[in-house]
Amino acid sequence: MRVIVGSTPPGHAHHRGGDLLCVVRALLKKIRRRVLVGDRVLVGGVDWADRRGMIEDVFERRAEVADPPVANVDRIVLLFSLDQPQPEPATLTRFLVEAESTGIPFLLVFNKVELVDDKTISYWRDRLKSWGYDPLFLSVDQKSGLSALEEMLEGQTTVIVGPSGVGKSSLINALRCNQNISEEDPIHKLVEQNSKWFGEQRVGTVSKKSGKGKHTTRHVSLLPIVGGGFLADTPGFNQPSLMKVTKKGLAETFPEIRKMLAENEPSKCLFNDCVHLGERGCVVKGDWERYPYYLQLLDEIKIRESFQLRTFGTKREGDVRYKTGVMGVKQAEPRLELKKHRRVSRKKINQSILDDIDDDLDEDNWFEVKQHSRKR
Repeated sequence: MRVIVGSTPPGHAHHRGGDLLCVVRALLKKIRRRVLVGDRVLVGGVDWADRRGMIEDVFERRAEVADPPVANVDRIVLLFSLDQPQPEPATLTRFLVEAESTGIPFLLVFNKVELVDDKTISYWRDRLKSWGYDPLFLSVDQKSGLSALEEMLEGQTTVIVGPSGVGKSSLINALRCNQNISEEDPIHKLVEQNSKWFGEQRVGTVSKKSGKGKHTTRHVSLLPIVGGGFLADTPGFNQPSLMKVTKKGLAETFPEIRKMLAENEPSKCLFNDCVHLGERGCVVKGDWERYPYYLQLLDEIKIRESFQLRTFGTKREGDVRYKTGVMGVKQAEPRLELKKHRRVSRKKINQSILDDIDDDLDEDNWFEVKQHSRKR
């Protein structure tokens, strides 16, 4: 992993703002503390000449996105296109539910407005407003509508997600193409070191056969921008996992349900665990457009939670345990699997030998052995 140096020990201040190529300490892997793009880390064993080091610890995250895995995100940009590929309501709903579940502010953006007429733009604007969203429309190809987005992203760490082919890499290139980097800028040293981060992101084309985008971006990249902040370019995917969305929390990710619940206050649903399937006393009606998508996602989450309950149970020990070290500092260490690393007793070893012998002898031989032992 490539790490930007934020602070240095005495005598190495000139390396501040540079980058180090680092490996992850084996202990972090053992305790399953995953290092994500966007993490603030502690680096040790630094070779300043070759610009290499080791990630020894990860600081606490203030926010985290699961799909794609990025830490310390300030804002999410959900990017779709009005054409090539056209937006699919089911896919759009999955991305919106995933973004809502993170609790991180997000912005819904539609690209490629130059490929459609004003009627199509008005149609999607009105439709999404009925869902509870106010989208931003722009054209990366014609460089229109970008100024409003630039103001929102300044000084923040922003992750741009969406299906393949909607123009994520093209949008990042457009936002970074007019960077006039001065020598006083903290990221100027990265340019001097010819960091690959400052090259343009690869841009692919939409498949003529399927009408969908091709996977051009293969991994998550955190790209610094002038004026402070970062942009995260991510691989395109059409099915967010929704692994952190629960059966009880799904309703909170739909603005339509939140609105109906707010309009019926102080009276609410009759049951506290109501999942809004038309139960007795439920105030949420099924006369809104995305209700079938809500039911579909609810069934999916129920199946997943039922599988997890059968597989892992309700009481599963964590993979990490903490012990108190010097000066009361808690240190993490991997939790060993039960009985796997215990020493086997001599009694159990002897018994297993007898069992093996017992299996090899038939009843007649066993009788002869016993008779022989009596004669002796």
